[in-house]
Amino acid sequence: MNHTNHHHHHHRRSIRLHRYNYAQNGMYFVTICIQNHLCLLGEIRNHVMVPNNACFMINKWWDKIPGKFSDIILDEFIIMPNHFHAIVINNGSVGADPCVCPITDPCVYPTNTQTNDLSQTHDISQSFGIEGEHMGSPLHRVIQWFKTMTTNEYIRNVKSIGWKPFDVKLWQRNFYEHVIRDFDSYIRIKNYIRDNPVNW
Repeated sequence: MNHTNHHHHHHRRSIRLHRYNYAQNGMYFVTICIQNHLCLLGEIRNHVMVPNNACFMINKWWDKIPGKFSDIILDEFIIMPNHFHAIVINNGSVGADPCVCPITDPCVYPTNTQTNDLSQTHDISQSFGIEGEHMGSPLHRVIQWFKTMTTNEYIRNVKSIGWKPFDVKLWQRNFYEHVIRDFDSYIRIKNYIRDNPVNW
């Protein structure tokens, strides 16, 4: 792991968006970590993520999210040995245009790829009320469903085919997120996700 990144991670300022409605249209950078940072999902070899069967299982459930939550669009993501990064777009109510569309312009590159200050931690049990839920699928409900489905299948495979066991929880209770507000941030985060194995 890159030690400078690790240092910054623990000393960043936490900026909480108190009254932000997470059910509104928008784009988010989401990070979910395996409990105790156990490397259960594969390994990095020569700067490349080498997935195991648990990784493929995680990928399968991630791909099912738009089928379960019709207003959620999945963008760039990567599964790492002990965490998961993704860009998630909430398309809001049915028929509404997203305020922020996925942008794919290969001509524009970020001048700064330092992204350690991008995410804030949330206790998902406390940060979200039910206000505005009709507007879309709030991020926490999507992430909770994903965690539940992946945990249940992982447990079944520990019992039936001997996957490496975990202690109490597969995923950390919190997840990290960052609201992507502009084009530059989107491109920077997309590159950060793609470069994760190289920077491991």
